[in-house]
Amino acid sequence: MTTNTETGEIQQAPVAAFLASHLNGRTDEELSAEFHTLLDAVRAHGKKGQLTITIVVEPPANGVDSAPLPIGVESTVKAPKPTQPKSLYFLDDEGLPVREDPRQMSIEFRTAPSTTDYKKA
Repeated sequence: MTTNTETGEIQQAPVAAFLASHLNGRTDEELSAEFHTLLDAVRAHGKKGQLTITIVVEPPANGVDSAPLPIGVESTVKAPKPTQPKSLYFLDDEGLPVREDPRQMSIEFRTAPSTTDYKKA
């Protein structure tokens, strides 16, 4: 941010221009790819998502006023995921999940002999 001495007007660097030029445009390409990944996931799953862009500015090395400032850009994508289907389970006497109700009575079924067993006799 600089101040024009003639008009007293404060001039600020546009953030979009900074992001577009950071690391020779690689940051802009990566953020655009993440943004489109997020858009595709939201469209596919019908749920909201989020792209967070963080600009990290560190103080100059050794506290020298004229030293350059290290500036980095970090991003995080929270894209929606599909909802996994649920399945029903019962708890057995030990508290373990099982597919069959342990309180339900069960009857053992015998299988009928196969037709090849009749031909042998």
